[in-house]
Amino acid sequence: MLSQITGLSRHFTEETLRAYLRSRSIRLDNGCLIVRGYGNRRGVHQKLAGRAWAHVAAYVIFVGGYDPALEIHHDCGVPDCIEPTHLRQLSHAENCRERRQRPQCRNGHDREIESATGRFRRACRICNRQAQKRWRERQAALVAEGRAAYGRLGP
Repeated sequence: MLSQITGLSRHFTEETLRAYLRSRSIRLDNGCLIVRGYGNRRGVHQKLAGRAWAHVAAYVIFVGGYDPALEIHHDCGVPDCIEPTHLRQLSHAENCRERRQRPQCRNGHDREIESATGRFRRACRICNRQAQKRWRERQAALVAEGRAAYGRLGP
């Protein structure tokens, strides 16, 4: 059964993979079991146990009946959740229909609705504005540092 998981290290058995997934996950208040895979970023479908997707490995281990032709859908909408009750298999078309845009960005800001399409804007304007401000501050610090190195002060 583990051979169906693409990218999974061949050194895992069902028991060791089950223990590995449990040791790398934490339970949130909303019931999600969040896994920490490679890297420190959340929300990008964590990879672990070789190069396998954590939610696919969790579905195989905890739920069973995995069909590689189908996709694993998160009912909770949290991409790095491996809670077995939040996972189910769907075809690609059904998975696309089930996806929805969230009303908040990943930083919790309310998304604006695009007037032309009636859908949420893809990029959060508040996050974009803050990122641009941080970039301008970094550039100003570099310019000030460069001017100080040449003995010039001020603008």
